[in-house]
Amino acid sequence: MSDLPEAIPAATLVLMRARGDGPPELLVTERTGHMAFAAGALVFPGGRIDADDHRTTELFGGDAAQIAAIRETIEETGLAPGLAPVPDAAAVEALREGLADEEPFASLLAAHGLALEAGALVPFARWCPNFRETRRFDTMFFLAEAPEGAPDPTISAHEAVRAFWASAAEILAKLEAGHAHAIFPTRRNLERLAGFRSIAQARADAQRHPVVTITPWVEERGGALHVCIPEGIGYPVTSEPLETARRR
Repeated sequence: MSDLPEAIPAATLVLMRARGDGPPELLVTERTGHMAFAAGALVFPGGRIDADDHRTTELFGGDAAQIAAIRETIEETGLAPGLAPVPDAAAVEALREGLADEEPFASLLAAHGLALEAGALVPFARWCPNFRETRRFDTMFFLAEAPEGAPDPTISAHEAVRAFWASAAEILAKLEAGHAHAIFPTRRNLERLAGFRSIAQARADAQRHPVVTITPWVEERGGALHVCIPEGIGYPVTSEPLETARRR
């Protein structure tokens, strides 16, 4: 019998916005250093799927993972993707305050005349590492475009020290320079996202590669242990030496 902790269902949102003729920018946060999971790391907004997310699906449709991704993005950054009509700043702040007060998300949406925007969130990946960590997550990743005219993100201070927009290549450069760090799944997803020149291209790639659960494994390659993921599922880098994967 495995002694691994049970995987916690979770959802993450890769929120994208167009930037002129350049590649799209992504919204990332830097977690505080006292978090039990990925302390101090750059991550996309997200978190565990809770019972209220399932209750919200009963009234608004969609699935609990999509709802969790939207809810967590509102809580962590003050941005509200995937809703129709697009809420104004006052409505978003009211949603955020209500969630902080543990009001049901469905009640908050109804109070502001909001619904889920069908098709706004595109399934991108699913990761469920089996390494022996304090917490282990089975995480759905979604892509979505930021609402037009969305304000700058504002952090939830107990979870993050900053939130910012940057291209995948720019974020990877920060990681390579040692100015930030990220866990293995985040780095692999950034490498995949760095290949897209537009949001439309990213969405098309997500639809071209059916989502499969990615569970990395360790094997010896060239005399050194590597952390590996399968080939042919959209990722340009499918292995990394265990030594660096642990350190970064």
